Order: sequence, then structure tokens, then C-alpha cells
Amino acid sequence: MNEPIARTLQPISASQVVEQDLDDICSRAAQDLRALAGTRVLVTGGAGFLGYYVVQAMTHWNERNDRQIDVVVHDNFMRGVADWLSALGAQSKVSLVRRDVTEPLSRDLDPFDYVVHGASIASPTFYRRHPIATMDANVVGIRNLLDFCVDQSNRDRPPKSILFYSSSEIYGDPPPEHIPTTETYRGNVSCTGPRACYDESKRYGETLCVNFVGQFGLPVKIARPFNNYGPGLKITDRRALPDFARDVFAGRDIVLLSDGRPSRTFCYVSDAVVGYLAILVRGRPGEAYNIGADAPEVSIRELAEMVVASAAEQFGYRGRVVGGRSDDRDYLVDNPNRRCPDISKARAELNYTPRIPVNEGVARSLVWYMDNQDAEDS
Repeated sequence: MNEPIARTLQPISASQVVEQDLDDICSRAAQDLRALAGTRVLVTGGAGFLGYYVVQAMTHWNERNDRQIDVVVHDNFMRGVADWLSALGAQSKVSLVRRDVTEPLSRDLDPFDYVVHGASIASPTFYRRHPIATMDANVVGIRNLLDFCVDQSNRDRPPKSILFYSSSEIYGDPPPEHIPTTETYRGNVSCTGPRACYDESKRYGETLCVNFVGQFGLPVKIARPFNNYGPGLKITDRRALPDFARDVFAGRDIVLLSDGRPSRTFCYVSDAVVGYLAILVRGRPGEAYNIGADAPEVSIRELAEMVVASAAEQFGYRGRVVGGRSDDRDYLVDNPNRRCPDISKARAELNYTPRIPVNEGVARSLVWYMDNQDAEDS
């Protein structure tokens, strides 16, 4: 194969996928978005993957409600401001601020009622390429925000809630008896391996958060995402699904760089964002919550075959899954064999239940990738 893929049976467009997802988030998270209405919310790393729907969900809410959310996005915009974010920046309730999270926040800033710290490098390919910057974002970045929030509290305007995006990577490679993995599992993580810059800095970021809760009484909550995917995750991200999509739209076979046996549960981004908003508004300070899908557990090869089937149906794709090998000798070092969350805590405390089946999420993602094939590296 080397024939570019074109639309054939595709029933909806990328913009319709996004619109439907935002409608779904605003419906399912109405209670939490209503709590944010009339407040000032800071989202760091708002130009990134999870920022894509977190920020747009708030502005989508604003378009349909009189009492609005004042959204402030901090990002270093190293690769420019994305078109979707530029469009939002024209709205009166969205402010775009070029700032690196490793820089302390000025005391002159207006206070924030809610803070979401999403600035990070999350793709293994890129965090291994930029280990120091990764650690700085996950440690120095959250420390700067926490210090600012303590100072804000001392000025008699304490924040209502702070959300730190951690990661399922903090668990490392759990043994079978700890799968599904609960929040109480302490992890099996290398502190010196090629993935340690991300894993260990997220773990230390969590330690900072819980100690700022204990010492200063800050209302910090922690989310541990499990394999989120979908619109907003750039096709150049170098994680599995974007790589498969890039192969599809280049008209070539999907190449696996492993034996395809490692397995994951995959959580569509709209399901994930509903969970993150719930933690932000209703989560308990000092607590971590797994956010992801608890079933089905899908091997990487099965995911690739799912992409082949969906792309064939929607776009007439005629490729197949083939084996290959990465030129990076550390590509699979410390890569978890299985990743599956126990989400009973989020289900019980936050009424969190993911709803989008993985085959539907893959189909929706491919529609979005069809119209978003040009992207800078993540």
C-alpha cells in the first residue's frame, strides 16, 4: 500500500465529533460545570491533549449559559497557538497567557478559584528525549502553583480546588495480583530507567500535593489518568493510536514495534474529562483517583486490528498489521505489560462511569485524525 486514504463511508466530520463530545461532557458534568460558573479557572498546559476538551468544555458551557466560567490558559506555546485555541482566545471569557510553568507566578496576578495543572510532556518518546524539562514541569511547575495558592490564601482569597494531573505510570509495572490496580498500590517503578524522568517526577509531584494539603490546608486533588485517547491527541504524539492513525492515512500497513501482547484499557477523552471535572469540584483534598476504563483490557495488537477494521469501514483502508522493530534500543524498557485501573473509588465517591466503548472511541478518533493530519511534534 502507499495510496493516500480518502473519505468514503465516513458518516460525520471531525467538527461534528467534537461538538457531540462537548455536548456529552456538558450534559454529564452539568453539576460540576454549574459549580464552576461565576468563577475564575486556571488551566496550565491548556494547549495540550487534555486541555483540548477541558478548556472547550468550559467555553461550550459558556455558550449555553448566562452565568459563565472565566477561563485562563497558561502555556508556553512553544509551537504557536493552535487554531482552536486562537478562536477561543477571541472570546471575552477566555484569556491566553504565554507562560512557562517553571517560572514562578507573580503576586500581581488576580486570584484563581480553581486550578488545573495539566502542563507536562506525557508521550514516552518525547519525555525520554526531554527528561529534564519533563521533570521540571512535573515538579517545579506544580510547586510554583502550590506556592502561589498558599500566598493567595494568605491574602484571604483561598482557592476552592486544585487538580494535579498525575499518571497511571506512577504504578510502574504491577504484578498480576495488583491488576486491576487500586489507588493504594504503591508501585513497581524504576527510579533510574529511561521512563523514570516521567514516572518518578509524577510520584514526587503527588508527594508535594499531599504535603501542601497537610501543612497548608490547600484543597489539592490528584487524578491518575489511564490511557486516555481521542480528539486533541496529536497524530505526531508517538503513542500507539496516533501512530496507527498516521499509518492509515499515509496509506501503509500498520507497523507494530513490539510483539503486540502488552495490554491496556483505553478511556475515550470525553469520559476522562467528565471524571477530571468531578475530581476538581467534588474530590477530597489529598486523595488520588484513578480515571479510566476498567474494561475491556485490549492488547496493542488487538487495538491495531480494531483500527484496521474501523478504517476499512469508514475510509476503505486496505492495510493490515505487520511486525517491525524500533531503532530506539530503550523503546520497550520498563514498558508495563498490563495496565488496568480499579475505578471503584471514583465510581463510589464521584459517581464516575465511563460510557464510550473502545471500538466507538477508535472510530470517532479516526474521523478526527482524518481532518487533523498536519501537526507539530508534541
